[in-house]
Amino acid sequence: MRLLKVATCNLNQWAMDFDCNLKHIKESIAEAKAAGAKIRLGPELEITGYGCEDHFLELDTVAHAWDCLKELLLGDWTDGILCSFGMPVIKDSERYNCQVLCLNRKIIMIRPKMWLANDGNYRELRWFTAWKQKEHLEDFHLPSEISYALSQTTVPFGYGYVQFLDTAVAAEVCEELFTPLPPHAELALNGVEVFMNASGSHHQLRKLDLRLRAFISATHTRGGVYMYSNHQGCDGGRLYYDGCSCVVVNGDMVAQGSQFSPKDVEMVFAQIDLDAVASLRSSVSSFQEQASCKAKVSKVFVPYKLCQSFNLQMSLSSPLKIKYHSPEEEIALGPACWLWDYLRRSGASGFLLPLSGGADSSSVAAIVGSMCQLVVKEIANGDEQVKADAIRIGHYTDDQFPTDSKEFAKRIFYTVFMGSENSSEATTTRAKVLADEIGSWHLNVSIDGVVSSLISLFQTLTGKRPRYKVDGGSNIENLGLQNIQARVRMVLAFMLASLLPWVHNKPGFYLVLGSSNVDEGLRGYLTKYDCSSADINPIGSISKMDLRTFLKWAAIHLGYSSLAEIEAAPPTAELEPIRSNYSQLDEVDMGMTYDELSVYGRLRKIFRCGPVSMFKNLCYKWGTKLTPAEVADKVKYFFKYYSINRHKMTVLTPSYHAELNPDSQSR
Repeated sequence: MRLLKVATCNLNQWAMDFDCNLKHIKESIAEAKAAGAKIRLGPELEITGYGCEDHFLELDTVAHAWDCLKELLLGDWTDGILCSFGMPVIKDSERYNCQVLCLNRKIIMIRPKMWLANDGNYRELRWFTAWKQKEHLEDFHLPSEISYALSQTTVPFGYGYVQFLDTAVAAEVCEELFTPLPPHAELALNGVEVFMNASGSHHQLRKLDLRLRAFISATHTRGGVYMYSNHQGCDGGRLYYDGCSCVVVNGDMVAQGSQFSPKDVEMVFAQIDLDAVASLRSSVSSFQEQASCKAKVSKVFVPYKLCQSFNLQMSLSSPLKIKYHSPEEEIALGPACWLWDYLRRSGASGFLLPLSGGADSSSVAAIVGSMCQLVVKEIANGDEQVKADAIRIGHYTDDQFPTDSKEFAKRIFYTVFMGSENSSEATTTRAKVLADEIGSWHLNVSIDGVVSSLISLFQTLTGKRPRYKVDGGSNIENLGLQNIQARVRMVLAFMLASLLPWVHNKPGFYLVLGSSNVDEGLRGYLTKYDCSSADINPIGSISKMDLRTFLKWAAIHLGYSSLAEIEAAPPTAELEPIRSNYSQLDEVDMGMTYDELSVYGRLRKIFRCGPVSMFKNLCYKWGTKLTPAEVADKVKYFFKYYSINRHKMTVLTPSYHAELNPDSQSR
């Protein structure tokens, strides 16, 4: 038997935070070595953080990455353990996204990424060059300071693998796994048994299985050990990297990390018998035949053993059932962890949410409540970093720390019901009940005085006083009066977020949370610079239908029972007067249902449909209840408002990316 213990990890790296990133890397290595692992794999571009964007174009970024690597190699961090570190490297005049393989204080190989992620949320070709020289490894001359410190002048650079005395190991970087002809197929025929995939993969609703199926497929028929490491957390943008680092052996998952967690460092270990890989490969005739006539891949020979022989004291990792979250759990956990990272790294003292008592703002409130529950749970599990962050943000003193999520929410979460004469008693009550269930500091404010003053000022300026439509006013008057209320709420929200900390003797500020969903963004059913304009928005790419399902789930599983009543209520903006014969409803105002909007959004973004393609698809989907002419009218009506409201998309609050975003760009 050739027994090998491997370690991979979820790391919460922050773009350009070299000190913190290095701290996490060292912590992961220390845990790996303490567990007896001989290979440690970290995520893609872990030294710099994945989301540096145009900072990758700065020479400083590359220089700082080399400084961090030098510190790792001058210490004992790589003694007795193969470590793969992700960082940018400049060779000649090109910048490459690389995995740097290190052992015993030496760099043994630099593996540049050959196929870059350049679709959807990814723009790697903007910052990096793809390595295309597959025929041979080249000599890379190390920067002079690194060369002097390590007493090492050149390093093999390019596509290849490392041949040890007892096994062969290779890197396959993120996107390369998902290409039509992935490197692991060719590498397996060359005898590589351990594949290390360093990744920067973001969360997307209902998509984890696609990633895991790729790992399983990579080793199911050709054998091998597939190690996967990913970032976990938000590094300053819209994306949440959802971890799930894992180890797959011969098509079986044997170790899996969490998908959502406030931890900064989470290790995943597996104990493997590499003879099981050799046995599978030798039993497959087609593998043997193809291996006999394979294209040779360059290798670096390292006279070192990674494996141990037969040992009764070491148990092997067994196949396990893969853990998947339901979409409702994903909504509860992903945005919650995203919010936690923004809160603890922005210098803010808490969140402020305009809570209307409707489905959208209540969903945001529930997500913040979920965040508070996660933090308290992780502190109870002994995470000292989460505890330290919570003490700092919550301003605890005298060795106190959060032990109750409602008490913690009272310290860091402020909700405000900004009612008007058009608000109903039902929404006022629902907002208050939900705030009490979550534990937020809740305010009930009337905006009528401010709105009345603005209308009086307008009348003084123009000599005219606008009226609502139900009172005989025109559409222009009606819309203007609604927009005044919405924009007053935005100004009031930011004023409270700036000054409430001062009122409560706290430093800093509160981050204002937005609560517009993706469907409203697609339709343009929002007022520019109203409560949709905030600092960050955790639900901005989640559909109304998914949010309603989430509310029903959260009423039970998060313990906020009032969410069931909120979900059942018809959506309304409550910006027009309520009359016995009239009540404003969102779907009536929009001229389409949220069900329809959800379908339009998926067809436009996920299935890349223009108006004609959408019409054809919907003729099949809705053909039993609508005529082609009726379908055409609906499609034209959607694209009319989608197009004339594009200007609103330019000022949308940055939103957590969950599935699709309403803007027409890659995000």
